[in-house]
Amino acid sequence: MADYTVAGRTFRTQSDYKAALRDQAQIDAIKGKINMEQPGEVIRLAADLKAGKYQLTTLVGRDFKDEIQELAEKYRKQGYTKDSKVKLTKQQKKLSGSGKTSQKNKTKKVSLDDYDAKMQKEIKAVLKKKERNRKLIVVLCSIIALGCFGYYGIYYYTADKTQSDYNDLADLKGSTSLSSGAPGVTIHYTDEEEIELKVLEEYETLYNKNRRLIGWLKIEDTNIDYPVLQTTDNIYYLDHNFEQEYDKNGSLFLDAACDIVHRNTNLIIYGHHMRSGKMFGNLNKYSSESYYKEHPYIQFDTIYEKGTYQVMYVFRSKIYNEDEIVFKYYQFFDAVSEKEFDSNMQEMAAISLYDTGVRAGFGDELLTLSTCDNSEADGRFVVVAKRIE
Repeated sequence: MADYTVAGRTFRTQSDYKAALRDQAQIDAIKGKINMEQPGEVIRLAADLKAGKYQLTTLVGRDFKDEIQELAEKYRKQGYTKDSKVKLTKQQKKLSGSGKTSQKNKTKKVSLDDYDAKMQKEIKAVLKKKERNRKLIVVLCSIIALGCFGYYGIYYYTADKTQSDYNDLADLKGSTSLSSGAPGVTIHYTDEEEIELKVLEEYETLYNKNRRLIGWLKIEDTNIDYPVLQTTDNIYYLDHNFEQEYDKNGSLFLDAACDIVHRNTNLIIYGHHMRSGKMFGNLNKYSSESYYKEHPYIQFDTIYEKGTYQVMYVFRSKIYNEDEIVFKYYQFFDAVSEKEFDSNMQEMAAISLYDTGVRAGFGDELLTLSTCDNSEADGRFVVVAKRIE
């Protein structure tokens, strides 16, 4: 079997291998043009990559994009911008300025006393104005700094409060404080169809607090331990919490097109990628195969039944234009045939970051977790799992 490996990435087909070679050649050309130690150049390159100036289409290209974005973010945190340049070292200054030393030594030093009284007054006025401007700038910078600290303080306070509220909700699992005692919940889908479903006792109190609750998602040894909600659109829970209050952390929610009773082939759950790590802020840790091996299972209970899923595919994708003919994971809810199901599995396997060895067949039930990814515009990070219990 041919070795289709480029930059540590192994490709299944010769066409993918050739595409990766083209990406690597383009990357080498890019690196030859910029100085990675110059913050401004790196930040400009990151912006160009995000804007799609360079067509890098394979995992090799995505790895390079991630590397540049991380380095650019590091420089930004240090206060650099796209116009920044690193100052020369003392040794470099000495070498670059050696030809000017004799001329500088010949320059006569000028003092204020060399000017007449009128000129001295004008010079002092200019210096006073510069000092006043300097102090004003210091004050403005201090105010901006305080504002930034205040913003981040409020941000993390809100995140901690949200997490505390969800911890309280987790404590209500199994509680009977708001249990109705009713034997079940009757759901009418049509005049002819009547389905009676019993809400699990564990979730009855939570369900009575918010009837939009449809389940609970938990991944052991992570902070992902949240209720999952659902409305008739995919907008409301982007910025509302379990208590129906405005909250920029939002909530985990099931796609409006999914049905936990007439079970879809694939249930899709969305959550924000919060910098604080809340919601799906840590989901992208699955980009590491070692992390997957430590967290291979996902627990997703609907309010009617429990379920355990095994992680199968992990990949990066994006939200595409409607007219683009490409695999769109966020439109895969049902497979009406084995051929259609297998086609979707092949698409996911082709872009998966690594091979878990887990496979699914027609008739299996899938769970997809989706969050934002800043590696590209409208990027998404996705984890797909197969139900095993």
